[in-house]
Amino acid sequence: MKYISSYKKYTLTQNSSVSWLGVVPSHWKLLRLKNIFHIHKNISGELGHDVLSITQKGIKLKDTTSGDGQLSMDYSKYQLVSLGDFAMNHMDLLTGYVDISSFAGVTSPDYRVFKLIHQESVPRFWLYILQLCYKLKIFYPLGQGAAQIGRWRLPAEGFNQFVSAVPTQDEQQKIANFLDHETAKIDTLIEKQQQLIKLLKEKRQAVISQAVTKGLNPDAPMKDSGVEWLGEVPEHWSMRKFKHVSRIVRGGSPRPAGDPLLFNGSYSPWVTVAEITGDEEIYLKQTDSFLTKLGSEQCRVFKTGTLLYSNSGATLGVPKILAINANANDGVVGFEKLSVDITYAYYFLLFQTADLRERTKQGSGQPNLNTDIVGNMEILLPPKEEVEEILQRIDQFESAYKMLLVLSNSTVSKLQERRTALISAAVTGKIDVRNWQPPEPTSTPSTDA
Repeated sequence: MKYISSYKKYTLTQNSSVSWLGVVPSHWKLLRLKNIFHIHKNISGELGHDVLSITQKGIKLKDTTSGDGQLSMDYSKYQLVSLGDFAMNHMDLLTGYVDISSFAGVTSPDYRVFKLIHQESVPRFWLYILQLCYKLKIFYPLGQGAAQIGRWRLPAEGFNQFVSAVPTQDEQQKIANFLDHETAKIDTLIEKQQQLIKLLKEKRQAVISQAVTKGLNPDAPMKDSGVEWLGEVPEHWSMRKFKHVSRIVRGGSPRPAGDPLLFNGSYSPWVTVAEITGDEEIYLKQTDSFLTKLGSEQCRVFKTGTLLYSNSGATLGVPKILAINANANDGVVGFEKLSVDITYAYYFLLFQTADLRERTKQGSGQPNLNTDIVGNMEILLPPKEEVEEILQRIDQFESAYKMLLVLSNSTVSKLQERRTALISAAVTGKIDVRNWQPPEPTSTPSTDA
């Protein structure tokens, strides 16, 4: 893709006096959105319509039969959306979005549904503008509500009074065609990088799983472990129940909860479920919260080197190793060594392979880690020197893996930035694409005789 600076510029421009627009082509009009769109709300009053959800990937059909996600008690109170209508989640300018509906159905009455009324308007051109206003937070200064809890909404008056630059209809179509073509190319590059990231992560997990369950010697005699997820393991490795090598201890919270004499102090790091994130980092080195000295004295202190697991929420079963002395709340389970020969960095990797979340959770409403099942799990005990070799080999692999991952993620970020910058330049008149033509498709030589 060409850099934006390489595109042709408009020769005649005017100052729009609108901060997000800046200088625009002199023949473009400045209009408020109330002259472009009409907001309407038609409550369905009946059941049987497809239910539509506005996501950051566009408008999707909602599965109301699976029980997943937030469901309504009465979809008859939802508002109608026609094919080609614009719909936006204006209730949340941080995580909301806007799209043109490819479906007829109903959506939440809290959302905003609107139609184009400006006769010389191209829907795709306006969609690029509206989506840009979300991505660059152009709507954000017009918002109202409580941003700190994610309810920063765009009032109807702010939407209607919002000013945009309006090219001719023919020019809108050319800009939309140009952006459709160019963003599709960028999206293809992003998708390839995201597939590479996925493959890198799969490769990482495969390498770790092979090393921690089979060892590094491919010629080592093997035996059946008797454990389904382990399969065959090196013959000379022993196995024991985890409770025989570790003491399982639950965290605890000072009481009463929220007491300023106990919480929000600076004396002892305070590990909560929020600190045990599902990333690939082995060690937990710091916390966001601290207890007072009095609060710390009311509950167990986990020492550096303790293996921790989240016992609830989205990170249920996620492990971390403490790199500090810290207290932990009752949503955290700690495993304290009973033998100096145990290396928890190895078991961190082994339990990631085991996927403890699925193997040991209990409960349906708010699942938690079944520590009895964890304690009775048969685990591997390789010779200590082999454990050190395994960790060293994985550490070498991780260095190369992280370098590739950083490079791929950086490429995705730059492509996304370039995509947004290109859209902004085109819809605000910073580049002139009136003479742009899509490249001729590459023909394939005929194989006919």
